[in-house]
This record gives sequence, structure tokens and C-alpha cells, in this order.
Amino acid sequence: MRRSSIDQRTDHHPLPESPATLAPALRVSGFTKTYADGFTAVRDLALEVPAGSFFGLLGPNGAGKTTLIGAITNLVRPTAGRIEVFGHEHETRHARRLVGLAEQEINLDRFLDVEEVLVYHAGYFGISRRNAKARAKELMDVFDLSAKAHVRPPALSGGMRRRLLFARALMHRPRLLILDEPTAGVDVELRSELWEYTRRLHREGTTILLTTHYLEEAEALCEDLALIRGGRIVARDSAAGLRARYGARDIAEVYAKAMSAAAADGIAATGADAQAAAAMTPAEEVAR
Repeated sequence: MRRSSIDQRTDHHPLPESPATLAPALRVSGFTKTYADGFTAVRDLALEVPAGSFFGLLGPNGAGKTTLIGAITNLVRPTAGRIEVFGHEHETRHARRLVGLAEQEINLDRFLDVEEVLVYHAGYFGISRRNAKARAKELMDVFDLSAKAHVRPPALSGGMRRRLLFARALMHRPRLLILDEPTAGVDVELRSELWEYTRRLHREGTTILLTTHYLEEAEALCEDLALIRGGRIVARDSAAGLRARYGARDIAEVYAKAMSAAAADGIAATGADAQAAAAMTPAEEVAR
């Protein structure tokens, strides 16, 4: 991955103001999602992510992280509540242009080559083909994908596909970048490169929302951490603040203690693995 600064300006948006003068990058209030089978994944969730922050959202499988991300990105329709992106209702076209998502699951069109994946994605955001091709070239260079420009995703290595997901999320220069388990299953070298680049994006003004099961990464990267269980935020602070609050040596120990306390308060894990997760000890959840 090349050391190249990516200008986050766009044809759609001027350079952002100082974070102190902006509306929050994300404001969620009263968010509830109940699925057709009656299962409630998230109930009355409130969350605010300041503009310009590097924010980590941690929790066991089924805690509501993916449901929340799906709602922010209009992949999941909320049952109730309000979601705003930089002060705009999340369903509006303007809000959609402000958000980029690098999903946990690899979901790349197998019939398009690398360059086409990027250019096609840009079209969703009203970027002209000429500008899209220039942006694709820029990102392929940054993510060392230029030699694979005319290769289709099934022929790429897992690491190359992960790079392509990351590049696709950045095609329209989002001001809020959501990274859902971005380093799951990648090798140590690529993980280090992705985090180096993510830090650079953050320094240049991009707000980052990260979910990860690598707790040591969250501790090293994030300015602010929230722990979620059963669709509810059970703790939130800086890494140092959480360690002090729970008398813990690191975030892994914070996580274990916070989840244990939440379980004692009757907050069960939710999702497809709810019964299994509820039977686990916090230490088992961390190990998982």
C-alpha cells in the first residue's frame, strides 16, 4: 500500500469545517429494530459520534452492531427512532453520499473487474464516468491494485479482495467511514497497512466508526469506545477512562467485566446466537 495522501474533497462537498463547529457525524435516538418474526435486535438505542472522531463499537456476536450499521446505511429499515448523519436524515440522498461502508462480508460483483467495480460503485453517487475512472486509478494505486485492474474478484487473493472493498468504500470520498470487521481473516502485514491508512484518513478529517473483535486494535486506534450488548450501550469512554472505571489492565479485561456486569443486570446477548452467547462466560466471549 503506497504512502499517498488522499484528498477528501469532493465535487459534492467542500472541505469540512472544524469538528467543533459541525453537527455530530452520527446521531441515533430511540432506534429500535424488530424483525418480521418478532425478534427485536435493538431497542431504544441512543448513540452520538462526534465529527472527526475515531470511534469503536465493541460487542459479542448478535449484540446489534450489524443491525445498527445496516440502518445507518439504509440496508435495514428502522422500526422506530431517528438517525442523522452530519445533521441530515439518514434516508436522504445527501446523507447517503456522506457515508462509506467497508463490509465484513466480501460482496464484490464477480462479473466486473477491479476497475469496473470501483467505477460502477461511483455511479451510485452521481460521479461522472471520467471522474470515477480518475478516482479509481488513484485508489488502485494507493491500495496496490493497479496490476489487477482488469482482473475479476474471484481471481484475487483474500487480501486483494479486502483492499478492493476498502477502496470501493472510499470512491465517493465519504466523511463518515464505517469499517465492519475490516481486518477479519487478513494477515498481519495487510492488517498493519490498513490501519496505517485508516489513521491517515482520520488525520485528514474523516470520521471513522469501527467494529472489531480484535480488542487490542480498538484500544490502540480509537479515541472513544462503546460496548454494546443486547442492543444497548452498556459502557462508553476513552480506553483510559474505561480501564480506570473497571480497574482493568486493558480493554480485553474491561470487556469481560462490562459484559459480566451487563449479564448480571439481565441484559442478554441477542441475535441468532443469543442462547449460546447467554450461556457463555465473558472470558469465553473474548476468546471467541
